[in-house]
Amino acid sequence: MSETGAAGQGGRGGHGQGGDGRGGRRGERQRPAARERSAQHRSSQRPSERARRTDPARLTAYTVMREISQGAYANLALPKLLREKRITGRDAGFATELVYGATRLSGLYDAIAARAADRPVSSIDPRVLDTIRLGAHQLLGMRVPTHAAVDETVALARQVNGAGASGFVNAVMRRISERELAEWVEIVTSGITDPVEALALRTSHPAWVAKALRAALIGHGAATAADVEGALTALLEADNAPAKVSLVARPGLSTLDELVAAGAVPSSTSPVGAVLPEGDPGAIRAVREGRAAVQDEGSQLLALALAAAPLSSDASADERWLDLCAGPGGKAGLLAALAIERRIPFVANEISEHRADLVRQTLSAARAAAADAGSTIEVRHGDGRLIGEADPAAYSRVLIDAPCTGLGALRRRPEARWRRTASDVAALAGLQRELLVSGIDAAAPGGVVGYATCSPHLNETRFVVQDVLKKRDDVEVVDARELFRDASGMPLGGLGDGPYVQLWPHVHGTDAMFFALLRKR
Repeated sequence: MSETGAAGQGGRGGHGQGGDGRGGRRGERQRPAARERSAQHRSSQRPSERARRTDPARLTAYTVMREISQGAYANLALPKLLREKRITGRDAGFATELVYGATRLSGLYDAIAARAADRPVSSIDPRVLDTIRLGAHQLLGMRVPTHAAVDETVALARQVNGAGASGFVNAVMRRISERELAEWVEIVTSGITDPVEALALRTSHPAWVAKALRAALIGHGAATAADVEGALTALLEADNAPAKVSLVARPGLSTLDELVAAGAVPSSTSPVGAVLPEGDPGAIRAVREGRAAVQDEGSQLLALALAAAPLSSDASADERWLDLCAGPGGKAGLLAALAIERRIPFVANEISEHRADLVRQTLSAARAAAADAGSTIEVRHGDGRLIGEADPAAYSRVLIDAPCTGLGALRRRPEARWRRTASDVAALAGLQRELLVSGIDAAAPGGVVGYATCSPHLNETRFVVQDVLKKRDDVEVVDARELFRDASGMPLGGLGDGPYVQLWPHVHGTDAMFFALLRKR
């Protein structure tokens, strides 16, 4: 699923990676000589300075890092704590960049910390390691002056890790501050002979992810063996760039003009989309009321393309739409709005009771509008694998937004790359096949089925569709590329060789969404 909540990496109050640093002059980046002088800074500090507490933004970032280590999600845990602590504006932006940057780049920062500490990170207390990661990001990934980054990180360590740990953190931070990021990257990758593994560490991705994405670029026609290294570098770097906050104006419920009036800028990719340059999307009335939402533009195009796909005369005579795996409700929200405009019944199904409740919340405005229009929006709690048998040939349009590894949305989910393993792909692929079979069974003859993932991994995309189609003679593949171009209203190149569509963050500025369109015979 590619949608993220309103607390995604965007909305950072204009303070992002490479932005202004706290504790120093705007945009200042210390020269090596200044860094050398700063290494002697602590010895001149008074005891009262050494004992001081860190600021709320850094303490909040540390607290969220610890929550992430216990299984929390950054896009949920961080905004909750920011609200509780009443941290807003530049301080909220600073805390957000700290959490997202330190989490995304933790693989690289851990390798650097191991060299600086002269010990493996496995021997460092995880709580202390989180403190070091936050400090490393201030030194190497943000424009925080060296003395401020070191002093504040040591103050944080003393406050949350104890006086004993603060000395160790001080020593590690001073060692890290002696070199620029590029120098550290050369040091930690110098012994790696596999170029993809070296690139993976340089861009802070697990090696298996980098190798899978390399295969996906070639397999989806986005690169050749001759130029894939450049494409892979661009993709991995895009994963580390803060994602913009994309909004969707759900047709009939909100308008693009309403979002623009609230400070957004019209999207260059989606006719119903907008981009919020700064601020909290939850502060926009249309978003609060569920008439608009935070949604990646790739997801918007996917829903628009599915809704526009031609049907046979039989299937279009009595239309009914289904979102088989609807939680948390982003794509269902747009599809429901489109269905209401056409007076078409819409069913959103979700296996998780909690996520089904989220879908109900997301569709609350649409359900009210449907009632006024004499149409129906139904939210079901059930196993999507059983719907094909329970409701055979009942739907003219079916969306299967299948559970996946999320490798196409790593820029929005900083912790995801470190939680997934290669074995997850095989486990999910079986479920994906079952859901696709069920979705096809639920489609009426002449109807269409859209299979989507927010992962470009070949084993979750093309291979799933190909394996299912080998066992069926009642389905044909439709080239979805022109539908995406029509939905966008833009030329929209780089969609792959067809008939499937594969979007890329480094090409389209969207999540790496995959979409296959099938027609039931």
